[in-house]
Amino acid sequence: MSQADASSLAEEREARLEGASRGTGIRFLGSEVTTLFRRRRTIALLAALAAVPVLIAIAVRVTEGPARGGDQGGPAFIGSIMQNGLFVALTALVVSIPAFLPLTVGVVAGDTIAGEASHGTLRYLLTAPIGRARLLVVKFLAALAFVVAAVLALVVVGAIVGAILFPVSRVTLLSGDEVGFWGFVGRALLMAAYAAVSLVGLTALGLFISTLTTVPVGAMAATIVLAVVVQVADSLSQLAWLHPYLFSHYWFGLGDFLRAPIVWDSLGQNALLQLGYLVVFGLLAYARLSTKDILS
Repeated sequence: MSQADASSLAEEREARLEGASRGTGIRFLGSEVTTLFRRRRTIALLAALAAVPVLIAIAVRVTEGPARGGDQGGPAFIGSIMQNGLFVALTALVVSIPAFLPLTVGVVAGDTIAGEASHGTLRYLLTAPIGRARLLVVKFLAALAFVVAAVLALVVVGAIVGAILFPVSRVTLLSGDEVGFWGFVGRALLMAAYAAVSLVGLTALGLFISTLTTVPVGAMAATIVLAVVVQVADSLSQLAWLHPYLFSHYWFGLGDFLRAPIVWDSLGQNALLQLGYLVVFGLLAYARLSTKDILS
């Protein structure tokens, strides 16, 4: 580690200790969120996600084939982009849910506790004192803030680049009804919220895994691999009995927000499932951290 990096790490630690020791949990949470979004890795992850809708829009614009995506089995909504640029946001969201979003969330969630132990700051945080339960809650909420930012990066950048490169008009929903610009914006935000809720279980799982090791790369890799394994299991008909209990099972329920009236069943089922994962892995993370000897 260079002298500059060491100095930066020391300043970061002092700022976070101050936020942890002074006043309420809100101050500590604000300190953690600020620290997370100031890291170059976080900025790079968000930039990579923002590049997804840009690449999709440019690819469609260059090929100029509105039917090509549908004819060749392209991602959902890609065949509609030439008629309405707002579909860039939806296509980017659908493309990113099974791969890019779990990858970035796995990196952030896997680093929550293991990263602190690796840098030698976990012991300092716990001696603030803030309590181990409070530390876990703040770490989870900070990771959840990244989830929201990641989803919004896809949707907002997708809508902007789509409006720049393609015409924007009334949107025909899957049910055949049409909505105006602001009606579609509301539905797009609901889809973004749905995607964020869908990643709560994976975030909680990554938090738990992060308490098991002091090697953040290992925790990140394990979280990402498990996300892939769960999705593979969700695609096997032989495991149909298990599907309703897998955190990825309702990830593609986004289409329900493109119907009139909106179908809320998937949102309720998904939220309940993600809450179950949050409770189970949150308790496991606390059980692990509360009995763990903190040496770094």
